Amino acid sequence: MKNIISASVFILILLAMISSQACKHQPDVTPNNNPTSPTNSVSCDPDSVYFENSILPLLVSSCAKSGCHDAATQEDGVILDNYTNIMKTGRVKAGNPSGSELYEVIIETRSSKVMPPPPDNPLSAEQQALIKKWIDQGAKNNKCIECDSVNVTFSKQVTSTLNANCVSCHNASSTSGGVSLHNYAAVKTNVDNGKLIGSINHRIGFVTMPPSGKLDNCNLTIINKWINDGAPNN
Repeated sequence: MKNIISASVFILILLAMISSQACKHQPDVTPNNNPTSPTNSVSCDPDSVYFENSILPLLVSSCAKSGCHDAATQEDGVILDNYTNIMKTGRVKAGNPSGSELYEVIIETRSSKVMPPPPDNPLSAEQQALIKKWIDQGAKNNKCIECDSVNVTFSKQVTSTLNANCVSCHNASSTSGGVSLHNYAAVKTNVDNGKLIGSINHRIGFVTMPPSGKLDNCNLTIINKWINDGAPNN
């Protein structure tokens, strides 16, 4: 009788141990390799491409527009208005531009496939190379801080800001609102007529630009200073 009880107790203990082990498991956690908010700001490295500084403004001004890839339209299910949406719906593979749909469509040459589609101009070779370099460098959600508002030149700071935020809509072929900003002469025309300074500063009576929101304080300070200095071709 004692042997039967002992055996029963042993079996119960064994079953309890098996049940206890079966309930233990590792939590289902996906590593957050691509955070939704930018990594800590750093001083700008000329050899690095920064998402917040260069890539996001370029894609928002060129692609995330009404009727295309903004949150309301979502053409072909693609939304290019923030880092998470760009990585997910643009099917960006960090370190692999050729395997990233975002890069593949911007270098497409067939008229039926090219992005942005006509009548908008395709991205320039320089802009395509910028996106490729960003993906090559890991498609990071990063940004940098560098604001030289003392030594402002048209060829460096002003051109860089306009190319990233404005030129995709205001170029020689696509003069949205009758405004072109693709070279110095075109920019100077809109400085002289007051449209550029009025629009970027969101003054009453002017169309507010860029449509995605006001330029950050650094870029706004740079362009305002350049205009106030006489808008030199420097």
